[in-house]
Amino acid sequence: MARIVEGAIPSPNIWNSPRTYELENRAVDPDGAVDAAISGIRPWTGGIVLDIGCGAGYHLPGFAATASKVIGVEPHSGLAALAAERCRGLPRVSVRAATAQALPVPDGSVDVAVARWAYFFGPGCEPGLRELSRVMRRGGAAFVVDLDATRGAFGTWFSRTVPSYSAPAVEAFWSRQGWQRRELDLRMVFTSRADLEAVLRIEFTPAVAEEAIAQTQGLELPYPNVLRWRLY
Repeated sequence: MARIVEGAIPSPNIWNSPRTYELENRAVDPDGAVDAAISGIRPWTGGIVLDIGCGAGYHLPGFAATASKVIGVEPHSGLAALAAERCRGLPRVSVRAATAQALPVPDGSVDVAVARWAYFFGPGCEPGLRELSRVMRRGGAAFVVDLDATRGAFGTWFSRTVPSYSAPAVEAFWSRQGWQRRELDLRMVFTSRADLEAVLRIEFTPAVAEEAIAQTQGLELPYPNVLRWRLY
């Protein structure tokens, strides 16, 4: 049975459906817009990269291609084990079972930190932000990639699924924290309708998911995101 690190915030999609979430990772951003945007602000080549909430480690090999060291942090021990297995044979990658608010890395040791759709959703993530301030090296940068709930059909479906989420409150929070932002017009591209429908069913409530499926033609759908960052 998977162990959950104390203090972890549950992620209902990947924690409950890791195989389907793998399909989602494969579908998201085939154009590489996220990595290009991050690299344009602070490249990770030759640096130490921290992937916070790395899940099953989908993005770790990509970082390892040019980084000097990559550390994946994931509070779900089962996912952390999958990430470690994925990166077996990549000596520059290590995976730790830990939370964003208790990062298992030394002070001032990280050049680039990235969290994609994990933990840093706005109010309440202050402990994780304090940890970033502790672990980031001078001249480094931290990045948070998240869904933009204010744009597009995907944002509407999300808002209906999580009515407690307040986009204005999230924006006000990040503004107070002094982070910068940039809209990213991502897309998901699937190889089959079955995969697309399965992903929508782990992202939304049953009723909303069925509406989303009916409203989506073909194998592609827009996925509006926001890239947030801070330089240290």
